[in-house]
Amino acid sequence: MREISFDTETTGLNPRTGDRLVEIGGVELINHVPTGNVYHVYINPERDMPEEAFRVHGLSAEFLSDKPLFAHIADEFLEFVGDATLVIHNAAFDMGFINFELEKVGRRKIPNSQVIDTLEIARRKHPTGPNSLDALCSRYGIDNSRRIKHGALLDAEILAEVYLELIGGRQTALGLVLVEEEITVSGIVSEPGQLGPFNARSRPAPLPPLLLEQEYQAHKVFVEGMGEDAIWEKYR
Repeated sequence: MREISFDTETTGLNPRTGDRLVEIGGVELINHVPTGNVYHVYINPERDMPEEAFRVHGLSAEFLSDKPLFAHIADEFLEFVGDATLVIHNAAFDMGFINFELEKVGRRKIPNSQVIDTLEIARRKHPTGPNSLDALCSRYGIDNSRRIKHGALLDAEILAEVYLELIGGRQTALGLVLVEEEITVSGIVSEPGQLGPFNARSRPAPLPPLLLEQEYQAHKVFVEGMGEDAIWEKYR
């Protein structure tokens, strides 16, 4: 299942009154796991930058003046999206701008059926709120310290982590499910209370290792000291 955690930055709140896109960021997810494949572009809005918007994202009209027009990146953007589901926080805002720009250059609009709104999920899961992206990061212990100003790609990366928590937490991505009753998977019987067998999914592209070699060796020594019955030995 291919999804794209997605965000935009704009010159204001309403494309129908002259506001325009200035940045698009997308992070590809396969089965909820980031693949390392991203889409990021700055866009020349062909207009000034209101001070209120500049305070939000820090993108000036001067900085954007030599960036491509949306018409020049529309096809590559649609190619990246393909038939993937867009995962967006407050989707109505971003899709209002995206579909306005697509319609303006004669390209197909992206239907609502291709969009998941994480704000709606958050409101159902946490009806008393708050449910802003920053508030959800605090709730789930996600580091958003780099988010000094809004940025489409950074916010898309953060949203990918928030989305994982909203749909069941990091444990979902591990694929480890505690079996409550005896079941058969691929002909293998699991007893109650045991970890059931699962088919591990490979990433389309491997991510760089996060552990230093000395850290790996230290953990290896630690596990060996726990004896042959250590559960870690089943997964090393």
